[in-house]
Amino acid sequence: MPFPSLPSPLARALTERSYAEPTPVQQAVLEAAPERDLLVSAQTGSGKTVAFGLAIAGTLLGPEEALPPPAAPLALVIAPTRELALQVQRELTWLYAQTGARVVPCVGGMDPRREARALEAGVHIVVGTPGRLRDHMERGRLVTEGLRAVVLDEADEMLDMGFREDLEFILAATPRDRRTLLFSATLPKAIVALAESYQRDALRLAVAGETRGHADIVYRAVRVMPREVEHAVVNVLRYVDAPVAIVFCNTRDGVRHLQASLTERGFSAVALSGELGQGERNAALQALRDGRARVCVATDVAARGIDLPGLDLVIHADLPHDAEVMQHRSGRTGRAGRKGTSVVLVPPARRRRAEQMFAIAKVSPDWSGPPTADEIRALDRERMMSDPLLSEPETEEEREWERDWAEALMERCPPERLAAAFARLYRSRIPVPEEVSDPAYETSRRSDPRGVPVGAPRIGEDEPAAWFRLNLGRRDRVEPRRLLPMLTRRGQIGRGDIGSIRIFDNETAFEVRASAAEDFAAAFARRGPADVRVERMQGDGPSPVKAPKSPRAQRHRREATKAGRGG
Repeated sequence: MPFPSLPSPLARALTERSYAEPTPVQQAVLEAAPERDLLVSAQTGSGKTVAFGLAIAGTLLGPEEALPPPAAPLALVIAPTRELALQVQRELTWLYAQTGARVVPCVGGMDPRREARALEAGVHIVVGTPGRLRDHMERGRLVTEGLRAVVLDEADEMLDMGFREDLEFILAATPRDRRTLLFSATLPKAIVALAESYQRDALRLAVAGETRGHADIVYRAVRVMPREVEHAVVNVLRYVDAPVAIVFCNTRDGVRHLQASLTERGFSAVALSGELGQGERNAALQALRDGRARVCVATDVAARGIDLPGLDLVIHADLPHDAEVMQHRSGRTGRAGRKGTSVVLVPPARRRRAEQMFAIAKVSPDWSGPPTADEIRALDRERMMSDPLLSEPETEEEREWERDWAEALMERCPPERLAAAFARLYRSRIPVPEEVSDPAYETSRRSDPRGVPVGAPRIGEDEPAAWFRLNLGRRDRVEPRRLLPMLTRRGQIGRGDIGSIRIFDNETAFEVRASAAEDFAAAFARRGPADVRVERMQGDGPSPVKAPKSPRAQRHRREATKAGRGG
């Protein structure tokens, strides 16, 4: 269905942006009486920013096609976070561009003096966060007497974040005859009470429950071993290979650790959490928008309101607290007709809770184990064969110097060696996939402290193993869960190539599959830092008698020996 009758400047703006027909929430607000207050429940990603921009157009423009010269603001939009407010400001700027509108943001973390100058110069629409808007009002910088419309975007989030007092202050200072549009993903009692206090005969529109919120998002539930969640994230990122992906963690510590781990593995990853300053947050988002980073690791609060172009993949590294959180997270993708994928990692102990969450959200995910390293390597081969270097035609200038280089290479190296070098170069550009297991087949089996199922065939039982010594031990806070990823990454081997691990005070002994031992030693020496060394041990490995003793234990032993001799 095409858009109903709109002011021609906005209709042209929509056409230029290839908006063929309205989303359900846009259709609903356009069909409402043009001067009524609205209480709208609409999910994130449903097109509500354009919806309220269209809804207030008649109120601001009247019969005219252009707005009057900028002066005191005509409309005020309140959003819970800086990122969402800036996103709304960008959307309204292009939507109202042909009306001569001046849309100004006022958000925490930005220069308030610059905002004050912008307000003094005259504006039409102000978009801001509650705290900063109240500050400008109390200082006399933001004049509200001329407001014709006020919009509260994601009102439930603002109440959850403790902005009730600020919202009531702002609304109480606006004209009584203003239009008030309140948008919220959910309509709890607190939102309804706020609407009753500050709206007049509001029309309630419920479009959050329709199915469009899931239509463009494919949900996948991935079974993971508890100790392999990080590896599963790596493999999902590698398998889907999305232009931009966001990985959600429940805590700031989780974000910090996972972002560092992904960066170490070769992903271009940035972090978003509440502990970052506004400059750091802006830099991270800009890196994602201009392609310098492809993975964002974030907490729920930090990711509220962000809209990243090309975001095709959402990974829930930690199980969401409830169905609503899962939908808010997943709503970062599948926007504006684009397809998106939402992957929820589910350890065995959380499966029942995950199933309840999916049922509440009316989502039927595809269940599977994590993508395996072999599956990813097979995809890598296909991607390599379709690499633009092999398919795109070169220019005449490129053809001339490339022919010289190619002839020089062909004279020196046989074709198979050149092909192997190209494959090696291609593989060096992409993170190594991890060896993972599917708990669907192992949930009833106990695991030892290293995460290896008890009773599984071990290295040394089915083929020989080589013992290595690492110059780090308990005194260096070595733990198996951190040691194993380091050995596999720097030694360029899989988890299945590592056998027993014995951690002593000053060093660690571990098994490596004999067939991989030589390559492991060479790769570790090449990739590892100089102060972290491994060396191959002679014989059958360490024994309890020969295990290295701590200096304190050796001192006690010497004193006991002297006492026994009567010394």
